[in-house]
Amino acid sequence: MGDLPNGWETRVKPPSLSRRFAFDRCADTREFPDVLAALAEETGIHPQNISFGSTYVNIMPETVEGAELTAGDYALAARINDLSMRKAG
Repeated sequence: MGDLPNGWETRVKPPSLSRRFAFDRCADTREFPDVLAALAEETGIHPQNISFGSTYVNIMPETVEGAELTAGDYALAARINDLSMRKAG
């Protein structure tokens, strides 16, 4: 298992990670799912659940049903954090 990246929460059932990303502008919020889609294509790991409002995106990356979280899940969360920082900057 890995270290829990900043801002992420763990859930027990099903084992998963989740986080809300906040943005200053609606345009950044609209672009962030596109950034996530590119990462999903690269890694083969797709978000299970994404919801959003005008200035936030909630995300829960997919985990294999019944499986425990892996170091890869934590690494993906850290990469999503990095992408959000670039988007906010």
